[in-house]
Formats: sequence, structure tokens, C-alpha cells
Amino acid sequence: MDGEHVTVTVTGEVDMATADELFRAATPATVAAATVDLRAVTFFDSAAIHTLIRLADRYPGRLTVVPSSRVLRVLEISGLAGQPWLKPE
Repeated sequence: MDGEHVTVTVTGEVDMATADELFRAATPATVAAATVDLRAVTFFDSAAIHTLIRLADRYPGRLTVVPSSRVLRVLEISGLAGQPWLKPE
């Protein structure tokens, strides 16, 4: 965490069992912006998608999500690939 900005780096799977943990890690009390680095994520399900939507609501205009190719594909299929918070490399 750097002042009012938090960066969360995620590895492995984001699913129903871990999505809430991602949300908690990205929403400390004093933070006004977040970056979620998903480049090392190998599995991403609907619970994970819901978490990104919740984070976008929490940080309007102040969320950056850097996806892995697998995450990007899931977001493309779900119709979310055009979101302004999504920053593919």
C-alpha cells in the first residue's frame, strides 16, 4: 500500500473460495484507489468477475486491473473486455 493506493498481486486461482479474500485485500479502510495485478492468475470464474465489478463500484475511475491472457479471455467472453479499468499489457 502506498498512501491512498493499494496494489494487490494475485497468483493461482481466483474462484468462489478466494474471491472474497481478493476483495478484502484490495479494500483497506484508508484506500481511495487500487491496482489488481492478475498476470499470474491461472483460473478465473464468475465469483472473480463479480469481485472485479464490486471493486469497480468501490473505486469508480480509480481501479486498474492488469489481466493474464486467461483472465482477459474470460472477461472477453463475459462482455467486460471493454471496461476502462482493464489494462491488458
